[in-house]
Amino acid sequence: MKVKVIEENRKKMGEWSHFDLLKDKIYNAEEYSGKNGDKPIMYRIIDESGEDYLYPPMLFEIVEK
Repeated sequence: MKVKVIEENRKKMGEWSHFDLLKDKIYNAEEYSGKNGDKPIMYRIIDESGEDYLYPPMLFEIVEK
């Protein structure tokens, strides 16, 4: 899936906000469901640091399934 950062939501996250996510950049994301497996809890994204991290879905809009 491809997602894009919702800038307003990132700003609401305050100090937790990761500046390795660029405004208007489209990222490849994998849904991570954890143990329950019924719906995505987080998105796994490789950010600008080159590392993959888990981010909450509320930070993104889906641009392609």
